[in-house]
Amino acid sequence: MNACLNRRWKAALLNLTAAAAAVGIMGATTAHAADLNFGKPGEPVNLVVGYQPYYTQSWSGVVIRGKKFYEKYLPKGSTVEFQIGLQGAIIVNAMLAGKQHIGYKGDMPAIVATTKQDVADIRIVANLGLGHDQCNVFLARTDAPKFANPKEALKWLDGKKVAVPKGSCTDRFGQAVFQKEKVQPSEYLNQNIEVITSGFRAGKLDAAVIWEPTASRIVQEGLAKRIASGSSVAENDAGFLTMRYDLIKQRPDVVKAWLNAELDAQLFIADPRNAMEVVKMAAEQTTGFSDKVLWASLFARYAENEGGAPVRNAFHYTITPEAQELINRASKFLHTIKSINVEKLRPEAVMPEFTEAVLKERGLKAPIGEVKGLPLSEYKGK
Repeated sequence: MNACLNRRWKAALLNLTAAAAAVGIMGATTAHAADLNFGKPGEPVNLVVGYQPYYTQSWSGVVIRGKKFYEKYLPKGSTVEFQIGLQGAIIVNAMLAGKQHIGYKGDMPAIVATTKQDVADIRIVANLGLGHDQCNVFLARTDAPKFANPKEALKWLDGKKVAVPKGSCTDRFGQAVFQKEKVQPSEYLNQNIEVITSGFRAGKLDAAVIWEPTASRIVQEGLAKRIASGSSVAENDAGFLTMRYDLIKQRPDVVKAWLNAELDAQLFIADPRNAMEVVKMAAEQTTGFSDKVLWASLFARYAENEGGAPVRNAFHYTITPEAQELINRASKFLHTIKSINVEKLRPEAVMPEFTEAVLKERGLKAPIGEVKGLPLSEYKGK
């Protein structure tokens, strides 16, 4: 990681990501937590939101914070505290403990969270986007062979040392690809994004599976090269918005308010005229990333032989059939690798009714927009 990343952030990253268990979700107490009190409909509410400015597919949270879209919809007098989670599993743990009420997560943490109802009831209420190379990016050391295509690159991983932040969307993707392509790494290491970056710099890693914007930063710093993504193997990725059910049950007005703000944020990002303003907000809420890296993570299109995809993120907003298919497929896979104890989520775990109502009221249909990748040469910043 480059020198401008301050020591305090690095220490926080190491402490927080080390807290995640081998599958990414800490062993929370088995005693069911009491419902939190969010007041009555119409009253001011105090929300704590866990979000991931270091995960590009969930940047609607960055925009909501930066533009304060929630102020337009929440009851007057309400407050919102944004807490950064450097990995989705950390937000899951905070939500289970009642310390956060709304969470922005990748597909695996969001799905796993809904299966912990013996601790706290968490529901998926919206989609943050679907893509193929937001979470699902394979990187290899720079001196790896020049591969003819991504499939050849993936075969090269057999017997190699591969790292991933376990419990993340990259973990689900990595294991799914290894199973599909019959690849067996010599080591499958649980490492956070700082350790992975250091590992490439020190020549201790053959490859890693990582999400944006860290993937673009590592590549632009010359520490590793892209070799494949979800588009190479027809494996998509997704981000989801989750909420505690006690909030949903007590304050449907707040749920609707937040989802209106979320819709505003997704529409804002989908408008190409706002690209540099989105990058500016992401830069203000992160440390150690250049504007060019942040722009590349969402708005640039990588070459097809590197796993590049024409659409970087498609904003489905509600739980469309495509989003539900990913949830079903990922749940089944996570059950096979014993990350969750059910093959299919309980019906109430996914609640599309709020987003569907918001879309109807605003005369919109899903998907509501998309970000198409542009050549890196199109970057207009400094």
